[in-house]
Amino acid sequence: MLRPGDTICAPATGKGGAISIIRVSGPDCFSICKKIFFPVDRNADVLSLKGYSIVYGEIKAGDEIIDDVLVSIFRAPHSYTGEDSVEISCHASQYIIQKIMELLINNGATSAYPGEFTQRAFANGKMDLSQAEAVADIISSTSRAAHKIAVNQMRGGFSAEISKLRAELLHFASLIELELDFGEEDVELADRNDLKAIVLKVKTVADKLASSFKTGNAIRNGIPVVIVGKPNSGKSTLLNALLSEDRAIVSEIPGTTRDTIEDTMSIDGIMFRFIDTAGLRETTDVIESLGINRTYEKVKQAAVILLLDEITDAPDEINDRADSIRKLIDEDQRLIVIINKIDKGSSELKELERKIRISESEAKIFISAKNRTGIDELKKIIVDTSIQEKLGSDDVIINNIRHFEALKNVSASLGRVIEGLDNSVPDDLIAIDIRHAMHYLGEITGEITSDEILGNIFKNFCIGK
Repeated sequence: MLRPGDTICAPATGKGGAISIIRVSGPDCFSICKKIFFPVDRNADVLSLKGYSIVYGEIKAGDEIIDDVLVSIFRAPHSYTGEDSVEISCHASQYIIQKIMELLINNGATSAYPGEFTQRAFANGKMDLSQAEAVADIISSTSRAAHKIAVNQMRGGFSAEISKLRAELLHFASLIELELDFGEEDVELADRNDLKAIVLKVKTVADKLASSFKTGNAIRNGIPVVIVGKPNSGKSTLLNALLSEDRAIVSEIPGTTRDTIEDTMSIDGIMFRFIDTAGLRETTDVIESLGINRTYEKVKQAAVILLLDEITDAPDEINDRADSIRKLIDEDQRLIVIINKIDKGSSELKELERKIRISESEAKIFISAKNRTGIDELKKIIVDTSIQEKLGSDDVIINNIRHFEALKNVSASLGRVIEGLDNSVPDDLIAIDIRHAMHYLGEITGEITSDEILGNIFKNFCIGK
């Protein structure tokens, strides 16, 4: 896709607003712009202006004035792409944008492909591949949490971690391969205990980064929160209360919800995907049975499970339902036991609260979904019991499937290295596995890549970025 000799152009802003920016990058950007841009200050010459200069003037097509614009000058390598670049700030009329694009193309520029500006930035060493991918994540982020992960990655925190791991492996790989050059002289340059310690350290970090993918992917797509309980416990009413809208049909008839209903909302800057499910009960209705099976599937996939019971339910019955849910989930999932319909009142409220069992990682709360009593407190509990702790730490969180797969391959390769060291496997085989681990680490940052990988990454970018 790269066309290093071409000067490319594209609108860099979306529809809406009063101002648009058209980005131009490449060897002829200044000479092309000089043909269509006429500064108000006649002494200002686009060809000789310093970088970071901004000039006011007119875009003209012959004698016709198209628009009054500001032209920003960026000189290589101090630009987004690392090339000579110009950004034209014009009014956001589609006619004006289209006309300026036509003038640029007629005077020698080429319309940019999706992601071509960022790919040039990568090719010119302005950012590595994981940082380039973070640019797309920033643009598509829909919550504060997703934005935070993308910004941290674009600033190079993840890249620095990967480069450090790769450098440590490179040192030992070089020593082992140097030993092999000595043949039968029995020279040991790489201490095997030190090598094993480094490999264990790198594998531990790779495993930790890979394990963060579950959290990162949930943040990116919305943390799944499933609402479960017996029929008529108020699940659909709770969904409507959480979303502050009538999203689900509410009925007194048991079994009204026969399929899952999903919607998203942001709480404290974190995107959550709430899922209302069919009520859990024994039934001979085929359709309702399918809905209940889907409920169990959603429970296994959720990060947070809201188990909804009623104030009139017996404590043993509530505890039994909670135990049945606990059998389906793992230690990373969070269970919140909710006692609904407190508006109906109960003289045994304190006794009920005492008898409901929860673990340290779980929570319980008494609410009225109908009157929306306790909903704000429930939202806070959902945030606190999901991933707030992980977001508050300085740990790197990955949300990219390509990075996850590469890290899993790193871990597998280093696992073979450890096994080889423990079983006195020949050094040349150990060196191959170390090289494999380095290769997969290099794939993440782009030190090792292919046109196919680059094409798959940048084709998903928007035009102008």
